[in-house]
Amino acid sequence: MREWLLGSASAMARSVARGEIGAEELLDAQLARLAEVDALVHAVVHLDDDGARRAARAADAQRAARRPLAPLHGVPITVKDWIDVRGLPCSGGEVARLGRIAPADATAVARLRAAGAIVLGKTNVGERSEAFGATLNPHDPTRTPTGSSSGEAALVAAAGSALGLGSDSGGSLRQPAHACGCVALRPTTGRVPLTGHVPVITPMLDPRTVIGPIARRVEDLALALRLLEGPDHVDPSVVPMPLGDPTEVDLRGLRIAWWDEQPDCDPTPETRRTVATAAGWLAAAGATVVATRPAGLERVYPLTRAYWSLPESDDAEAWVPTATTDLDGAAALDGAAVQRFRFEWDVFRRDMARFMGSFDAVLTPTAAWPAVRHGEPTGSIAPTLTFSLTGQPAAVVPCGRDEDGMPIGVQVAARVGRDDVALAVAAALEAAGGGWWLPAGVTA
Repeated sequence: MREWLLGSASAMARSVARGEIGAEELLDAQLARLAEVDALVHAVVHLDDDGARRAARAADAQRAARRPLAPLHGVPITVKDWIDVRGLPCSGGEVARLGRIAPADATAVARLRAAGAIVLGKTNVGERSEAFGATLNPHDPTRTPTGSSSGEAALVAAAGSALGLGSDSGGSLRQPAHACGCVALRPTTGRVPLTGHVPVITPMLDPRTVIGPIARRVEDLALALRLLEGPDHVDPSVVPMPLGDPTEVDLRGLRIAWWDEQPDCDPTPETRRTVATAAGWLAAAGATVVATRPAGLERVYPLTRAYWSLPESDDAEAWVPTATTDLDGAAALDGAAVQRFRFEWDVFRRDMARFMGSFDAVLTPTAAWPAVRHGEPTGSIAPTLTFSLTGQPAAVVPCGRDEDGMPIGVQVAARVGRDDVALAVAAALEAAGGGWWLPAGVTA
């Protein structure tokens, strides 16, 4: 059983399909494991034991009847509590939303269910949510898992869930993956529908946020992306775009830029060494690796702070501005300043696109520091903010650890639409010596 619970979601699905383990048997083991590790990390906020058991029985009956099986048949997953799961609360960790029950699955959840996944429940958001308190890092409970997809990262890294679904605006998938030592993918903006995300994401007002997967193996990110992507004809920001196969990407033909620091981000020595080591692995695998970075990265935090100053709406159908506005609902920036900000943002995107014209991928730190202790400043996240602003696909894979044994993840970003390249480079790093390991304080 250990082999399945600590393995990949893809391997679980293959074992269920071959009849090596039943879906209900796997569910029982995963629920027992979840209870054990959640006592350490405090990640689960809503558990759907009955619904999961019904789904597992149906999965076993489907296999017994020799009906075709989907790619995630019988695999237990969890979902961030900002994404709707039909019949379960979706509060986003806010007390005011505790009574809200999702009327339907988010598109991303519905697609994973259609692929055979079994939803175990919902996970906490943020370092310390208003409604559910703190989630703890599985490598060290005195440290934070960081970011808003914190519960997913902590639970998946501790092998309490096979696969997680989260969201990312400035790094909320990538930062927790870095802090907890698992893998994550921020898909290209416009590839995965945001329908069913709470708070509501409106693409014209929030063009940075994406929904994406978090896992222990890069192969699971690739599998999940194939299942999640494509228009749902509800979210107007999603357009059809080709999705290549990461296994068909030849590293020997890639040009990869790398940098170990950037304006507003001065990483720890261990972080710099980890990025340099990862660059060396890619060079040894045959890629052309160049130590360089684009000009203009000093604009990342100013652009992001201007973005944060803009109001958003708490309602999808009516303008109900958030607390970032004044009493009249006006933005912190006036109309001319908003237009200038959007112009400068577009200039930055074009400059980055020109830089990427010379490279297939880039390798950077994920953050300035590994996971910090609860209550301490988390440090700069300029590297993940960079690719949120550009809409590029970006994966994170652990490639080292600091002197205390805390994971250090590196970020791999590729050109817009080339999620397959980002995943291929992440898989190469995983194969060369990176990748997930079981946290020392968590039993196998």
